[in-house]
Amino acid sequence: MRRPFARAWTGVLALAAGAAALPLAAPAPASADSVVVGGHPVDVSESPWVVAVSSRARFGGSRAGQFCGGVVTGRSTVLTAAHCMSKDVLGVPLKEVTDLKVIVGRGDLRSSEGDEVSVREVRINPEYDGQTNSGDVAALTLAEPLPEGRAIRMAGSGDPAYRPGTAAAVYGWGDTTGEGDYARTLRSARVEVLADRVCEEAYPGSADGRYIARTMLCAGELKGRRDACQGDSGGPLVARGRLIGLVSWGSGCGRPGSPGVYTRISDVTRVLGARD
Repeated sequence: MRRPFARAWTGVLALAAGAAALPLAAPAPASADSVVVGGHPVDVSESPWVVAVSSRARFGGSRAGQFCGGVVTGRSTVLTAAHCMSKDVLGVPLKEVTDLKVIVGRGDLRSSEGDEVSVREVRINPEYDGQTNSGDVAALTLAEPLPEGRAIRMAGSGDPAYRPGTAAAVYGWGDTTGEGDYARTLRSARVEVLADRVCEEAYPGSADGRYIARTMLCAGELKGRRDACQGDSGGPLVARGRLIGLVSWGSGCGRPGSPGVYTRISDVTRVLGARD
């Protein structure tokens, strides 16, 4: 089935009291040495624009309530996936989540380093389609501005960073293996921007979803292995020092022939602006 990559709980980690259990399709085993699937540890100081989106009330405190990723694009603006803000993920309507925060400057979710900044406003892309996952982006406005230098530059339409074959990196705290093994420290995986036709052939329109090149971006490895996974939703895909995508959806994690699908940032800037 189609799986957006927001956090889905399988019983390995306890839900906060009162939170609803979320369904998780059984993934195929993935070859991985860490998380993101097939990834490696990274120092958050080298990627200060990566943040964790959290709610302890909904997801408990063992990993600071992290359930999705995000990326700083302005002093008061963080982008994440629209589906991260859905009732399916949160277990309750967004308006009932009173402790939504982004965690900045914290690589190890068990530590107290960095800052936890409250979210003042959530703007869901008005063109978001929950059936196809097209336009899967939300802009979070922070209650307090972040220091200068944390935001990453976004790639506009026609930027060479979108060219097939370009080396890219995806970041997150999600599942390490596709079997519910969530990381506590920030990881990154090297992937490659793939031609639209690769994802069009992989996702022509089925229960897995449908690839729409105008609003989506395809990245990964044709042979599988390196990929985003559950819990990585909303995290950044970066190429040539610029933000080109947000982790959105895919079929399984690291499966051959099923590359990751990302929200295309050039489309995000068209509909949201997403800058301070």
